[in-house]
Amino acid sequence: MNDTRPSILIVEDEGVIALDVRATLGRLGYTVPAVVATGSDAIAQVEALRPQLVLMDIHLRGDMDGVEAAQTIRERFGVPVIYLTAFADPATLQRARITEPFGYLLKPFEERELHVVIEMALQRRELQRRLEESERWLAATLRSLGDTIIATDAQWRVRFMNPAAEQLTGWSAAEAAGRILSDVLRVSLPSEPRAFNTGAAPASGGTAQGILVTRDGRRVSVEESSTLIRESDGTVIGIVIAIRDLSTRPPGRSSGGAGSASRGGTTCS
Repeated sequence: MNDTRPSILIVEDEGVIALDVRATLGRLGYTVPAVVATGSDAIAQVEALRPQLVLMDIHLRGDMDGVEAAQTIRERFGVPVIYLTAFADPATLQRARITEPFGYLLKPFEERELHVVIEMALQRRELQRRLEESERWLAATLRSLGDTIIATDAQWRVRFMNPAAEQLTGWSAAEAAGRILSDVLRVSLPSEPRAFNTGAAPASGGTAQGILVTRDGRRVSVEESSTLIRESDGTVIGIVIAIRDLSTRPPGRSSGGAGSASRGGTTCS
């Protein structure tokens, strides 16, 4: 029978404390696959065991302290870390904060405190995992679409381009990332793009036709459709733009486009 309890690696160089924490975790219903005393051993065990969480002391024996080990663990494996330490000086806290820990407990701590911090960290990691999974599904879907798809933030900086967008514009997604949309998507429409007034409640989208100039200077007749992305309170946080090459459209087919939602008009401030 598989053990479905959350697994937690303990990184602590004080043997008595490590044994006490291990016993506490057992009482709380977690499993501890290993206890290690150095940063390098922590990294090796995370790679081998892939625990769901790491309890990390900051001051460890050896050349690598807990902050350095936590940074490597986060970057290489994405495993969340909770710091357990007796040190709360500003310099230590600042170094620890950079590693984006999921919690920070000062020794000595109560069993209930440890339990709450662990449960909050596990819940946060599960929500993060679901979000990452949703983003992967969305990105895969957008990449597979035949239409050109470009997504921006509220300041018109490019956040995503699918392969069709790379082929049409001549820009790679990596080169375009972070650039202002008008640098990448050069389409002659009534007005140049401006940052959204993110506190306003503009229209949800629209369509328009224009001429796209590719990176190598080719001119392509296109239809552009856009949809705003909003927070739950209505705040605009970005836009998704679909561009269709009209030269591939069968003769006689017309578009019922209105004013563009992605270039000026009712969606810009």
